[in-house]
Amino acid sequence: MGKPAYGSIGWIDLTVKQAKVVKDFYRAVTGWQSENVSMGEYNDYNMLREDGEPVAGVCHARGGNSELPAQWLIYINVADLDNSIDECIRLGGNVISGPKGMGEYGRYCVIKDPAGAVCALFEPKI
Repeated sequence: MGKPAYGSIGWIDLTVKQAKVVKDFYRAVTGWQSENVSMGEYNDYNMLREDGEPVAGVCHARGGNSELPAQWLIYINVADLDNSIDECIRLGGNVISGPKGMGEYGRYCVIKDPAGAVCALFEPKI
């Protein structure tokens, strides 16, 4: 894996109370397949293209995800999460979740911009 393209969308997921039902909905509507992602006591889901490539996640609104809105959430790759958070706040946005670690993958937070739109900022470990 090469250096991430900062400023690009690196992932997209959906966090909802009925993740299993919604996962099955998107399987039928889009043709995606799914694979379980163990969260300990329950599974979230990676959604896969026909060739098996993961393209999105469908997650339960539990634990650290309980405060996330039920909407498709993009994850934008950033070089320095702390700097991006500072700039977000300086420019009238706010952090609604995090920052949080994603194990060996990196760190992220969810922000709301001054217009009220929500996205995640992700600093990959490289």
